[in-house]
Formats: sequence, C-alpha cells, structure tokens
Amino acid sequence: MKENIIEIKNLKKYFKDVKAVDDISFNVKQGNLFAFLGLNGAGKSTTINIMCDLLQKDSGEIFIDGFSVDKDIDKIKAELGVVFQQTVLDDKLSVYENLQSRAMLYGLNKEQFLSNLNFYANKLEFSDLLKRPFGKLSGGQKRRIDIARALMHNPKILILDEPTTGLDPKTRILVWNLLGELRKLKNLTVFLTTHYMEEASEADDVVIIDSGKIVAHDTPNKLKNKYAYDFVRIYDYEKSLLEDLQKEELRFEKNKEYLEVSFDNISKAKQFVVNYNNKIKDFEVIKGKMDNVFLNVTGKILKEF
Repeated sequence: MKENIIEIKNLKKYFKDVKAVDDISFNVKQGNLFAFLGLNGAGKSTTINIMCDLLQKDSGEIFIDGFSVDKDIDKIKAELGVVFQQTVLDDKLSVYENLQSRAMLYGLNKEQFLSNLNFYANKLEFSDLLKRPFGKLSGGQKRRIDIARALMHNPKILILDEPTTGLDPKTRILVWNLLGELRKLKNLTVFLTTHYMEEASEADDVVIIDSGKIVAHDTPNKLKNKYAYDFVRIYDYEKSLLEDLQKEELRFEKNKEYLEVSFDNISKAKQFVVNYNNKIKDFEVIKGKMDNVFLNVTGKILKEF
C-alpha cells in the first residue's frame, strides 16, 4: 500500500477577514498524480506557498516525506521541484546557463548536471535552444525549460501550478509523457493545479477547494458518479421522442446538431436507449465529466484564465 508523502492537517491562513485557507486536511500518496482544483482565489496557491515555506501559516501542520515544514524545511526543499505560474528563470541568461546555475544550487556536480540536462532536453525537445537567451523563447518553450529546471535535482515531489495553461497540444503531450515516465521510473509524486479538466480526470486523487474550504475529495470516477450526470447524445431520432421526454419529465437539452438527455447514472442512460430503441437512430452514451463535477459541487464554472 502506498504511503502518504504529503500530509496536511487543519491548515489555516487568514488575511484579516479573508479566510484564504480555512481548516483544510488532506493527504497525497507517494507516486500519485494529485489534482488540486479551484478558482483563482480559492486557496490553492496559498496552500502551495505554505508548503514551500514562501508563506507562514496561522495554524495546522504540514508533513512532507515525514518532515515537518516547521522544523525541517531545508530537507523538504531538497525533495521539492516547483513550477509556478510565473517563471523564476533569468531572461538574460541562456537556457544552458539558467539550468546550470539551478543545478549548482542543489549541489549537482558537472557529470550529474550534464546527464540530467541531456535527459530532459531530449524528452522535452529543447536541445536546439540551449544557447538561446531564455527571454527570447516562446511561452511554450519557456514552460518546457521551467519544468526541466524543477526536475533537474531529481525531486521526489513535483508541484505544478497551472503547468500547461496556454500551451500548444504538442508541448502539452511532451510534458505529460515525461511525467508519466518519471512516475513509473522514479515513483515521482505530482501535485497539480489545473484548469484543464481532462488533466484532472487522469489524476489518482482530486481535491476541490472553494473559498478556502475543501468541498469534495475523491477519485475522479467516484466524484463523477456522485456529482456528474451521464448523457445520451442523440443525433438522429423520431420527432415524437421529444413528446416522450416531456411526458417522462426527463432532463434534456436540444440544439441544431443533437438532443442531449441527462441521467443520474450510466445504468439509467442505457435503459433509456433500450426503451426508446425504435425512436433513436444515431446516438452515443457519454460519461459525466469533471467539468460537471466542479460546476455541481461549487456552482461555478472552472475555466482557463
């Protein structure tokens, strides 16, 4: 059974009347992909900043790999790799110089640095960028370098704060392929905040935070089963089906392209298709999504900012 590598107990952080983090508790198991979801201002970044010792908590406890944030922060920092929304690299230095300086800060020797540099430059496809000034790179290129920077010292935990926002599909695939490989090879734990629900759907565990409080915590499938509707999307059907839906008082929406009927669970959706098989000509059954979970739990739409 996996052990908890992050333990957060009754964490609080208030800014005058604003309860940024309001008595939250959760654990992250080693090697897991953990998704921390919430709107801007919900408490995600405050929690991360406390974990990284960039902000002092008001009360509560945080243990990372068995070490207390209050007592062993230097040991903890050596085990964390962090990718913030804003880069921490120097625009004037080359990519190589930036990564070399970061490796030196963590005590890597030249051989270790070059070995890790070669690995990440290959996996994230930036070998041709090593001599270029960091400030001259595109947003997607900078993000790849920033992720390599966070991984250069082989941390046990990688914290990613909106890592793929605004990235092109190719770069997003490169990043997730690398993280999948590192989780298998090195049992890397990934602590993720994201606005992309397809990324959250791949997580082992999901916490949704709203106004400083945890409002839901479970696996994606269990959250979808509890909070999201399943759909039958019908593209071709007999017109009389609409009358049947109204008589049965079923939830449905109609647009120019399809008719969508929602159900509490997938069994009811399947039974509906069986019952109205003679009136439905072309359809698909769609499992509830994390977008629906977030909306139904918080009453808000999680979108990219």
